[in-house]
Amino acid sequence: MATVVKRSGDEVTVEMTVRLSGSLLEMEEAIQEATNAAGCRITEEALKRFDTDGSPIRVGETKLTARGRDGKEYQTPYGVVRIERHVYQTSRGGRIYCPLEHHARIIRGATPRFASQLSHKYAQLNAGAVQADLQQNHGRKVTRSYLQNVAEWVGSLATAKEETWEYALPRLDAPIATVVVSLDGAMIPMADSLGYREAMAGTLSFYDHDGERQHTLYLAAAPEYGKQTFYQRLAREIARAKQQFPEALYVGIADGAPANWSFLEQHTQRQLIDFFHATEYIGKIAQARYPQRNAETKRAHWQHAHCHQLKHDPDALDTLIGEAARLSRRGALSQTVRDGAYSAWTYFNNHRHQMDYPGFLAEGLPIGSGVTEAACKTLVKQRLCASGMRWKTKGAGIVLSLRALTQTVGRWAQFWEKIDQFGAECYG
Repeated sequence: MATVVKRSGDEVTVEMTVRLSGSLLEMEEAIQEATNAAGCRITEEALKRFDTDGSPIRVGETKLTARGRDGKEYQTPYGVVRIERHVYQTSRGGRIYCPLEHHARIIRGATPRFASQLSHKYAQLNAGAVQADLQQNHGRKVTRSYLQNVAEWVGSLATAKEETWEYALPRLDAPIATVVVSLDGAMIPMADSLGYREAMAGTLSFYDHDGERQHTLYLAAAPEYGKQTFYQRLAREIARAKQQFPEALYVGIADGAPANWSFLEQHTQRQLIDFFHATEYIGKIAQARYPQRNAETKRAHWQHAHCHQLKHDPDALDTLIGEAARLSRRGALSQTVRDGAYSAWTYFNNHRHQMDYPGFLAEGLPIGSGVTEAACKTLVKQRLCASGMRWKTKGAGIVLSLRALTQTVGRWAQFWEKIDQFGAECYG
């Protein structure tokens, strides 16, 4: 269906015939089939340009000689292609080396473009959905095990290189005045009877002098005891940001978990309890203030009014603490409602030094970690908490690494530029 009719330097001319009959839908399917055939034929020509002429070569200090040409199938965005290429060994035998695969950046038998497509789709969808998408929309039949193999290799490479591969921020429209560091956890279902464990998500959000968010960098990590790997990765990203924006104000925003603050206090100049989490405790006070079942409207109005005051009135925090203390001792309330009021009293007392919402707003600084809250949902839960899913730590880490790369503007392209530069076999 597709034939190379001319080769001239870096140019290849392909001729193909497409039969246009039936409905437009049928014609479009014929066009896609012909286009894939042409893509396969051209990719064959492209792959051959990465082969050697069979002469002896050196890899490092080791001399290798060709042991002949060997046929191999490669997976491409357009279909499977088979070519003959030179393979090498030392004079003592041992491991086979294929220069074509090294120079063309072949990943598990897939061309780099197809490996990128597979892993990007796998970051968003489960293997079955990726398989169906490829067949329905691209005319590509790929086994589930193969696409998982490629995607997991790419994800493992991304994980392995997180410490050494640095990524540039995209071109920003305005100078950066504030960098907000946030982190939070999301529970995901684990295999091997481990139940649910906490995966971590973190963000660095870059704001201009007007308080407009210019860029957000996303990180995520699979559940781990102590979370040290995640903290180390987030610390590296903060250090890189400080190299680029040394004059910016670094603010830590999170919920009340002690581990969050022991980390943020090391890496940020100012800290603030996420305003949304604070409003949840105002809700507990509202419940104690109006405990009746038919008092939903009163509770909602009271909570809304005091949330507004907490945001704008420096004296609002003392008012809430006093109200929580009074209601936690109110004997007419149920023990559960009194406990809720007491937890609010404890929360506001323990974190009052991190609740200067009026001051932050006056300076044009963010007061919420909504970006990180959204990251927990979109980065972690949407992909890892679907019905029936159970994860092993390695598999969850691979998917989260891929998703963080795809959701941070500019990083996916830079990641593949580095594979193109350094190769994929550098993982190991």
